[in-house]
Amino acid sequence: MKDIFKYSLVLAMALPFCMACAPENDLSPESIIVADQYEKNEFDLWLDANYVSPYNIEFKYRYESIESDLDYYTIPADYDCSVVLAHLVKYLCIDTYDEVAGVDFTRNYFPKEFFLIGEWQYKNNGTYILGTAESGKKILLAGVNYVLSSLGSATTLNNRYIKTIHHEFTHILNQTLDYPVSFQEVTGSSYVADLWSEDGYDTGYEERGFISAYSQHSHGEDFAEMVSMYITHDDDWWQDLLETAGDTGSSYLQTKLDIVKSYFSDSFGIDVDDLRSTVLRRQEEVVDGAVDLTSLSLE
Repeated sequence: MKDIFKYSLVLAMALPFCMACAPENDLSPESIIVADQYEKNEFDLWLDANYVSPYNIEFKYRYESIESDLDYYTIPADYDCSVVLAHLVKYLCIDTYDEVAGVDFTRNYFPKEFFLIGEWQYKNNGTYILGTAESGKKILLAGVNYVLSSLGSATTLNNRYIKTIHHEFTHILNQTLDYPVSFQEVTGSSYVADLWSEDGYDTGYEERGFISAYSQHSHGEDFAEMVSMYITHDDDWWQDLLETAGDTGSSYLQTKLDIVKSYFSDSFGIDVDDLRSTVLRRQEEVVDGAVDLTSLSLE
């Protein structure tokens, strides 16, 4: 043991001298960490012209594991589907807020990054995640590879993508300026967190004063659902919802909507009904085929 100890001590003492004597030019000046590099294609140039330059928004369609939630199995977004979705986000969301609230509002508040993944993020309770918002800066959109099969129906487009963007954008606005505490108190004792998809909560939510099953999760999700569901559906849908809800449920829903409208008007100068009419008009134009969703022309 003594010989081993002596040998180890001598080696430890000699090592710094060996390192000091090593010539500096033995170390490569190039980092072993190399970031992905690519030559910009036609889509990249279109994104620069329509997202980056006017709004400083990065639209990431190339897969980056660091941008994904590693708790889920994810796959890259299809190129052609990404092109179509980029047009949809621009026309139905960014341009909508430009029209209703002005380009300065969009530049100031719209998230600065979109990241696309091809498949939904499935949870072990039978539900799946359509999208998420992070720190007021990033929106993740899942299930991108299903967008082409969604184009013929405004309902499908909304349920899978557009409503999700308005929902997540509402979260971002709430992180900037919080909504009134009075909203939390309307149905304050009825939120059920992750039980919203379970038997007993997945139906009859209207009568309890909720606009969707998911809105029962928490008051934050409730507020975002109130906004996104209301502006992507017409008045006939809203009146049918109130009728289904009954006297008590409709009273809760109307109170929540009144708070939502006041919040948007007082905080951002936005008329929610004006926003809804603009969303509905634009989504109808998309479904009717009046909007080119594949052109990458810069003219």
